[in-house]
Amino acid sequence: MTACAIEPPSTEGADGVPGAGCVITADGAYAARLARDGDSWFPERWTLDGPEPYAVPLPGNQPEEPGTEVQPMGDGRVLIHRLVAGRHAFALLYPTGPGTGELPLGAVECPEPGTRLFLLPPAPGGVRAYALAVGPRSSVVWLVAGGAFGPERLAEVPGRCSGGVWLDRAGRMLALDRELGGRTKTVVVDLERAEVSPLLQIADGSDDRLLLADPDSGLLLISSDAPCPGQERLGWGVLGSTLPVRFPECLRVRECAVTPFAIQPGQALMPENCAVGLRIDGTFGTWVGTWRPAERRVRHLPAPEGWLAGAGVWTRDGVLRLPYATETTPCGVSDLTAPAGPARDGVPPDVRGPAGPARDGGSDRVSEAGRPAAEAGPSVPEAGPPVPEAGPSASEAGPSASEAGPSASEAGASVPESGARGPESRGPGTEAGAPTRAEPGPPVRAEPGPPVRVVTRPVPLQQAPLGRLVTN
Repeated sequence: MTACAIEPPSTEGADGVPGAGCVITADGAYAARLARDGDSWFPERWTLDGPEPYAVPLPGNQPEEPGTEVQPMGDGRVLIHRLVAGRHAFALLYPTGPGTGELPLGAVECPEPGTRLFLLPPAPGGVRAYALAVGPRSSVVWLVAGGAFGPERLAEVPGRCSGGVWLDRAGRMLALDRELGGRTKTVVVDLERAEVSPLLQIADGSDDRLLLADPDSGLLLISSDAPCPGQERLGWGVLGSTLPVRFPECLRVRECAVTPFAIQPGQALMPENCAVGLRIDGTFGTWVGTWRPAERRVRHLPAPEGWLAGAGVWTRDGVLRLPYATETTPCGVSDLTAPAGPARDGVPPDVRGPAGPARDGGSDRVSEAGRPAAEAGPSVPEAGPPVPEAGPSASEAGPSASEAGPSASEAGASVPESGARGPESRGPGTEAGAPTRAEPGPPVRAEPGPPVRVVTRPVPLQQAPLGRLVTN
């Protein structure tokens, strides 16, 4: 059977987020998608961890319906989700010489009207697979592959849930975006204990969603309208950090949709150095962006011809692997390495028209809930000069100011500096290692100014129940 290079019939995920052209395992070894032969759709498995990528067609006794879900498992088999007579049936497909073997796993019934069921992203390890059934009032997490007795009901979450991000390498902690009471907030489900607890709440009146997470570094990619009510913004934070979520201006590409799809693994304790792959959809096509929090710039790169848009995986060495399919190359992988030099502004020439998409500046500013930091209002004069306090050593303080966050002028408020105190900073009468306080200067009278509007401060991610799992 010859596979043509055509994308799956549905490329839009939950909540209007663009879906990927194929699904890749957490370790990047296998991928699966629906391929097309004429008017017929069939599952196809890709092997990505060998010397050369290759595809294995897995057609059944009859063509699959458009929109049928497939997901690769860690052992190379492919999980398929079909809707049969109102029931959600699951089976594992595997090659058997010229044909396709099929192992039925059972079915899930959703009797409540309006309930939809879809597969969650591949779990770490590749041994188990999960699905989410979303009803009018609650959502249920199901184990559909890897259990002992067919599909198992694991946990019920009040409200309508979407998304799905794994927070640990064990596949136990699952983050879901829950809509409840007119607002969307991210919660975490402990699949072992069937417990639900809040994870992300930037402001009381904001819609906050978790898009991606890296268990090694703790880097989180977040979508929220806290900086600009009614307008979704991309931000980043670190699980376990005391710093608020940042919303870089460089992640705003005018008249384009920016969707993160992959984070570089293996960067323990260095979230600001993790590379992030971005899918950028604009008037003039779809291309690839790469970004690191420390760079504060997006590098715009042309996508390979036939890219299965939104699909890709980073290696630990910083190579972005993008699967693609064309008529001449039905199974291919393009390896992209972001340039080491200064980031380039603008979009690639081959995807930019006469008036290509314009980009905002690349500043990385901390935003308070409700408005950007640049609009947070004037700073309030202090009653006296700031008094330096003893702070952590450089190794404990984390990234430098240029990497970890904006300066005080960018944040819209004056911030006293802090740093390590060495023996040379001690004054007379101080003990070894004790901090030295600066002599207070004459008091400065604060000039009356316009009233400053009080806004809700973002909730630090360290207050999340999973903050202890990742060290910042």
